Amino acid sequence: MSELLRALLDDIAALRRRREGDPVVIGICGSQGSGKTTLAAGLQTVLTQEQGANVAVLSIDDLYLPARERARLAHAVHPLLGTRGVPGTHEIALGLALIDRLTHCSPDARTPLPRFDKLADDRLPLSAWPEFAGRADVVLLEGWCVGARPQPEEQLAAPVNALERNEDPDGRWRRYVNDQLGGSYQALFGLLDRLVLLAAPDFDVVFRWRRQQEHALAAAAAAAAATGAQDSHAAPRIMTDAQLARFIMHYERLTRFILGEMPERAELVVALDAERRVRQISRRA
Repeated sequence: MSELLRALLDDIAALRRRREGDPVVIGICGSQGSGKTTLAAGLQTVLTQEQGANVAVLSIDDLYLPARERARLAHAVHPLLGTRGVPGTHEIALGLALIDRLTHCSPDARTPLPRFDKLADDRLPLSAWPEFAGRADVVLLEGWCVGARPQPEEQLAAPVNALERNEDPDGRWRRYVNDQLGGSYQALFGLLDRLVLLAAPDFDVVFRWRRQQEHALAAAAAAAAATGAQDSHAAPRIMTDAQLARFIMHYERLTRFILGEMPERAELVVALDAERRVRQISRRA
């Protein structure tokens, strides 16, 4: 078992003992492609096997607004809100309701968990959502901006990349995003009992990590189509490098801010190298 998994398992076990059986909510934050989903899946498996815990895994990506709702925002507020990712493009009320139900429902309850199809860029219908059985002992909430705080107003003035400079010259989009992050997102993140940060060495590696992720998504979709698990006529839509570079610019501002600000307050900071290997694990006292 990896050092990281063992450190997290020990922390969660100690937290559960202190909570005397009450459910705990663990947040996992990290840039695109940093390994959040893999870590959450590993934790779920080992927590179930070693601690007998009933573990629910939620990704903030699965809370993305449906394409039609983002199109409405793009028309009413700012065109850049048509692209999923930033605060303001998630249905946070759904996340709050899910965690409340998962941690308070009866042992025989079944809770549908939302799923978002990134290749189709839309939320799957309710009929395709998996169901979680019973009350969760541990909820793992993972996502690129989980636990993030809004930036100070003065930091919003200067654009951080060409997207902001050319498509948000007056800062209206980034201020809307920041305002949303300071609102209902803080209520969601306020439910966290622990915050874990998978810290990339710098923002420059994110493009390579996200490109690997994009190709993996396309390969999985192609494999599903080949086995009949997915419509074989629905070809996977993979972004070109140019499209991917522009897409990542939507995330750049907040990702850089998280890497600079969050290590001072996250309970566990995992410093990664460019190959996603663990360089150091730091605990906050």
